Amino acid sequence: MNTTTLTLNESWFSRRNLFDWVFAALVLAGGLFAFVRYAGSMDSYEKPILIAAMVSVIAIGWFWRPLRVLAILVAAASLLAIGSYQGDLARADTVFWLKYFLSSQSAILWMSVLFFMSTLFYWLGFFGGKQGDTFELIGSRLTWAAIAMALIGTMVRWYESHLIGPDIGHIPVSNLYEVFVLFCWLTAAFYLYFEARYGTRALGAFVMLVVSAAVGFLLWYTLVRNAHEIQPLVPALQSWWMKLHVPANFIGYGTFALAAMVAFAYLVKEQAGETRWYKLTPIWLLGVALCFVPVAFRQRVQEAGGSYWVIYAGISALIAAGILLGRKRIAARLPANEVLDDVMYKSITVGFAFFTIATVLGALWAADAWGGYWSWDPKETWALIVWLNYAAWLHMRLVKGLRGTVAAWWALAGLAVTTFAFLGVNMFLSGLHSYGTL
Repeated sequence: MNTTTLTLNESWFSRRNLFDWVFAALVLAGGLFAFVRYAGSMDSYEKPILIAAMVSVIAIGWFWRPLRVLAILVAAASLLAIGSYQGDLARADTVFWLKYFLSSQSAILWMSVLFFMSTLFYWLGFFGGKQGDTFELIGSRLTWAAIAMALIGTMVRWYESHLIGPDIGHIPVSNLYEVFVLFCWLTAAFYLYFEARYGTRALGAFVMLVVSAAVGFLLWYTLVRNAHEIQPLVPALQSWWMKLHVPANFIGYGTFALAAMVAFAYLVKEQAGETRWYKLTPIWLLGVALCFVPVAFRQRVQEAGGSYWVIYAGISALIAAGILLGRKRIAARLPANEVLDDVMYKSITVGFAFFTIATVLGALWAADAWGGYWSWDPKETWALIVWLNYAAWLHMRLVKGLRGTVAAWWALAGLAVTTFAFLGVNMFLSGLHSYGTL
């Protein structure tokens, strides 16, 4: 037994290189500085959360090594921005790199542009002929850059909220604007992991569609609601539970959306040879779904000058038409059905695990805030529906061997259920969770 233990330990340490240990030292140094500097402002729950966050960041960086570089770059840029403010929020309009790059709003706008560009280059990969691999590589690099800007924007926004006032400062995951940013970079980051894991960039074109759609909503929401303005937390959100519940919830949302877009790619590949237009259901559904947003927001179109959603609907129609006309070329470039099926399954598995954790944490938070674990609030009810949907999908997969077209259709339908739980409840229903109303 001692020999086995020694061998395992040697194997574990042998996989760590110098950069791994430098990264771990930097994370520990940053965490200890934050602990010493701000210990007086943290309660008995937040201190363990900080320690757990340090361990988690090191473990994730060791597990997927590209995140080490990302974390260091985001930390360096965020510290540069924080130092540039010098305690004065007004400097965001006078300091060059704050005004154009590193203030929270500037960084998030860059995130938006980069995600749009990455989507374009991923799609050029399908139609770029011999340059297809190059276009996809550019799309992948732009996605990394977009994630970096999203994280910088999030970190700097957190600091900006404290500059407004110590009673206003909070982690930026409290309203629709902030969680849409969270959704975008989490979904993209999980996709990039699968991209590296399976050695194919062809799925980026599909996954970035849902990310770009989220960015499109984010820009509209900012336009009509000035959603980028930092607001004080409502009393129910002034809790350390928010730091755990919301990120776990959106890991679920992001990976469910990723699985749905991979399922869509699977269905396009399956129907690539179909010549009867009425049989090409997935592509028509995409067009309907993308064009649904202007219909859903028809009462607010005038608030945005009318042209925004007209352009959105036009782009949506062009995307659906492009997929329809180029489906054979797209299918030829997509990975094998077994790979698509496996990515779909693993995405839903990760999402289900985190969504389960988020639901349990939400119940504990509800008991702390409202005195009861469950109240059948619309958000809670739809969260349960989402959970049951994916629990049934996984049950059928593991017990009945669910695969192929049926599994893909089910995963794609799950996106509609998830979207309503995420956004539709805020649009059409009310309740205790109505913090991000439209």
